[in-house]
Amino acid sequence: MTPSSASAASSSSSWFSGIVRGRSVKTPAGSGSGSGSISNPSAASEGFVLPGSRKNQMRGVLFKYGPKSVQVAFKTGDFNQQVIFIGGLTDGLLATEYLEPLSVSLEKERWSLVQPLLSSSYIGYGTSSLQQDSFELDQLIGYLINKENSEGVVLLGHSTGCQDIVHYMRTSFACSRAVRGVILQAPVSDREYRATLPETASMIDFSSHHDKGRKGVGVNAQGSKS
Repeated sequence: MTPSSASAASSSSSWFSGIVRGRSVKTPAGSGSGSGSISNPSAASEGFVLPGSRKNQMRGVLFKYGPKSVQVAFKTGDFNQQVIFIGGLTDGLLATEYLEPLSVSLEKERWSLVQPLLSSSYIGYGTSSLQQDSFELDQLIGYLINKENSEGVVLLGHSTGCQDIVHYMRTSFACSRAVRGVILQAPVSDREYRATLPETASMIDFSSHHDKGRKGVGVNAQGSKS
C-alpha cells in the first residue's frame, strides 16, 4: 500500500477505515497507486450505466473476471481497494437500494465498489453451490489482484450472500488472504427458515417421489446456496 492510500484509508475521521484498520495485507508485485483501466477493450466497457438506476446514475466499468458468460462484474470507482458485494437469492446488479449511496461514500474514502454476478445470481439459485460461488469469488479477487493491482478487499454480504462469504473464509482458497475485512448485512439462511415451516417436509417428500430415478435432478444438494 502506498503512503498516500494508506493515509486515506486510515484516517481517524473515516467511518469505513475502522473496519479494516490494523489488518495487514501484502501488496502484489507491480502494484501502482491506481487500478487503471482494462487494457483489453473486449474485457470491459467504460462508462457503462446500469439500467434502472433510481437516484444517481452509477457510472463505472463492466468487466469479465472468469471464463463463464455469467462471470461479469460492475465496478464503480477506480481505486486499489475494493468492497465486493455478494447479494442473496435471485439478486444481481443493484440488488439493494443502499448500493448507490454506498458507492458514493466509498469513493470519498478511495475505495471501489464491485458487484459481481455469480453462477447462482438471478435465476441461477438452487443450481449452484456454496463451493462453486466461493470458487468464482476467488477468481474475482484474483482478477482484481492481477489486473487491477488490488491492495486488499472487503467482502460485503447481504442475506444469503453472507453464506457465500462465511464458506469462502472457512475454506483455504488462494486469494482469501487478500480479504481485509468482512461485513455480514442481514444474514439469513433460507434453507433453515424453510425447515421451520410445517409444509416443508411434505414438499420434500413430493419432490423426492417425482424426481426418483431421474439422474442429476432432485432436491438441492447439501451446501447449495438456498
